[in-house]
Amino acid sequence: MQKQCPECGTKIVGRIDKKFCSDACRNSYNNAINKDSKNLIRNTNNRLRKNYRILEALNPEQKKKVSRARLIEQGFDFNYFTSIYTTKAGTIYYFVYDQGYLPLEEDYFALVKRDS
Repeated sequence: MQKQCPECGTKIVGRIDKKFCSDACRNSYNNAINKDSKNLIRNTNNRLRKNYRILEALNPEQKKKVSRARLIEQGFDFNYFTSIYTTKAGTIYYFVYDQGYLPLEEDYFALVKRDS
């Protein structure tokens, strides 16, 4: 019984447990299957990475105050963060990995860096 490659349909030659005729077909097949779920993950990671770079660039001293307009101008997306930290006093910090921000009054934010 001849096995056929599920991607291109050619005859498979080689080991008995081989499923694809080549690495290119295997990659193409798996990329097609995982396209939608990987796309969502890739887009989310790209937004998180962009937010992180913006916070890191605006906060070289590890503590700074910036306006909402400045963050938006840089392309910051407030919908993407990795964690929320609430202090005992009830203050809520939003973090993108170790870079964080605290909403202040009058559309300002305190930028902080969490110690590792």
